[in-house]
Amino acid sequence: MKQFMDSDFLLETPTAKHLYHDYAAKLPLVDYHCHISPKEIYEDRRFDNLAEVWLGGDHYKWRVMRSNGVSEDYITGDKPAYERFLKFVEALQMCIGNPMYHWCHLELKKYFGFEGHLTLDNAKEVWDLCNDKLRNDPEFTARGLIRQSNVAMVGTTDDPIDSLEWHQKIAADPTISCKVCPSFRPDKAVDIHKAGFVEYIGKLAASVGKDSLNSAQEVVDALVERIEFFHQNGCRAADHGLGYVMYRPCTMEQADAAFRKAMAGEPLTLEEIEGYQTTLILACARTYHRLGIAMQIHYSCLRNPNARMFAKLGPDSGFDMIASTNCIESLAALLSDLDSTGECPKTIVYSLNPSDNAQIGTLLGSFQGTEVPGKIQHGSGWWFNDNKTGMIEQMTSLANLGLLGNFVGMLTDSRSFLSYTRHEYFRRIMCNLIGGWVENGEYPNDEKNLKKIVEGICYYNAVRYFGL
Repeated sequence: MKQFMDSDFLLETPTAKHLYHDYAAKLPLVDYHCHISPKEIYEDRRFDNLAEVWLGGDHYKWRVMRSNGVSEDYITGDKPAYERFLKFVEALQMCIGNPMYHWCHLELKKYFGFEGHLTLDNAKEVWDLCNDKLRNDPEFTARGLIRQSNVAMVGTTDDPIDSLEWHQKIAADPTISCKVCPSFRPDKAVDIHKAGFVEYIGKLAASVGKDSLNSAQEVVDALVERIEFFHQNGCRAADHGLGYVMYRPCTMEQADAAFRKAMAGEPLTLEEIEGYQTTLILACARTYHRLGIAMQIHYSCLRNPNARMFAKLGPDSGFDMIASTNCIESLAALLSDLDSTGECPKTIVYSLNPSDNAQIGTLLGSFQGTEVPGKIQHGSGWWFNDNKTGMIEQMTSLANLGLLGNFVGMLTDSRSFLSYTRHEYFRRIMCNLIGGWVENGEYPNDEKNLKKIVEGICYYNAVRYFGL
């Protein structure tokens, strides 16, 4: 029986161990998509206790606790920190087969030097060990944790109206060695049918120095201006979070009519909604292409299905789920429209539904370009798929249908400064997958090529792709 989480954790063959320990483990991290706060990086936030850094805003952990019957006042409520921690530990012990069990123990081992497994019996010991470092060790601040994790680049997620004040301060601070890049997330301007749209358009107008925006064309112009501002401040990627990918081209006059109805509070037809959304996404994508910004498209998430809890807690509280959407034809049409004018940007496609893997894999080969190897990417296993099974399925599908060797690799998609161990988790799984193919005679034991493939997926492909 193997020891739990030893140095060869998840590495089953000699080749896998060699690839991980000699190549993958040593490389810096490019965390090109996450949700950590640039303000907290600049101010070098220090966390008071383990519950604060583990449970604050982490809806992955909230779901685990709810699945163990924990009352909401221990999850998003105001119960004392240690009591909340104990409730999480109690739930974590039930997480056999869940990546949360691995993530948490990788974090305890890497950052805090805890070699055992967390239980209610040793919870107080672990609590005291971690809190002592969080409160007193100079390397247990936001910046210190980034340094400990060997992070070369952080791609935050930022609204078009953001002043990017904290990014500018970070860029001007020579003591911050990690590159922190804003990413453009225009969902609130695109989602014409959602609550808060009218108020948001007012804020977008103010961000470009106007009293109001009075047409879809003016919204497009404002977004283009903000993309250029983001680009001037180091933006390397944009991100569109869509329930499904739509493609319903319309005239600007039709988009203007839909916009006016929305601003007047009038109901919109599906055709009007999708026409306006398509107009904005195409305009943004063409601007990304012009400026060399990569476009990320996330789709197939059904958000906030629990109406009662959405009313109580709002979005991003851990109640979202995988959706079943059939929109690959629309995505292909969208890329084809952009390709027809030579304006298709570098694009990374993520579906929350793993049954879409093969569709995405075949989409890639239809729209590649010469700007960079792997111009159109199948994004890493996202959200409910960033587990061992999901990662293996995504990489196997990509290998079957495209070029795994050009993959830009893992991202945390996280709000936690401890979550960088997810890159280690991914690298171990990736090296084990490739090592297994080599050991099975499915790929030659060619040291030079294997080194290039593994190091590329871990680091160098992302450096090339995002122009770092």
